[in-house]
Amino acid sequence: MSKQDYMNIAVQEPPLDYSFRSIHVIQDLTSEEPRRGLRPLRHSKSGKSLTQSLWLNNNVLNDLKDFSHVVSQLLEHPEKLAWIDLSFNDLTSIDPVLTTFFNLSVLYLHGNSIQRLGEVNKLAVLPRLRSLTLHGNPIEEEKGYRQYVLCTLPCVTTFDFSGVTKADRTTAEVWKRMNIKPKKVRIKQNTL
Repeated sequence: MSKQDYMNIAVQEPPLDYSFRSIHVIQDLTSEEPRRGLRPLRHSKSGKSLTQSLWLNNNVLNDLKDFSHVVSQLLEHPEKLAWIDLSFNDLTSIDPVLTTFFNLSVLYLHGNSIQRLGEVNKLAVLPRLRSLTLHGNPIEEEKGYRQYVLCTLPCVTTFDFSGVTKADRTTAEVWKRMNIKPKKVRIKQNTL
């Protein structure tokens, strides 16, 4: 199967759906049956799913230990993963493992326990990230929450299920100039 054939199939594939399974640890995915949707999942000859979407919402995950390893056991092409739904879990931070999936375009993290707004900085390395949710986390209460996220992640076009407008971008830029101090550039002085 060529890469183009795979991409055409994977885009049309339903998600690998482990939502509402009371999953406590990522390793449980290897022994848990995914939910069945209206359309059956297609698998490779090795038995791995051909999808690009992984839904883990409405579980009790508090970390993503072994996430990459488990995902590589479940998906034929884990590097093509484009949509991860981790909403309504117990995550307190954005695990750096999520930043290793460079094709990620949709990331749902709403309804967790993410405490620090600075956690969003980790996602800036994801070149294709277009849709992000973070509402329902403690960080939502921080002043400038929406503006901070939008100026940190300028490629995001949908944030918390709302389209990002030109006015949102302008407001975020103004907020950034007023609230984020530029890094000082140190000039090395040659000593004689």
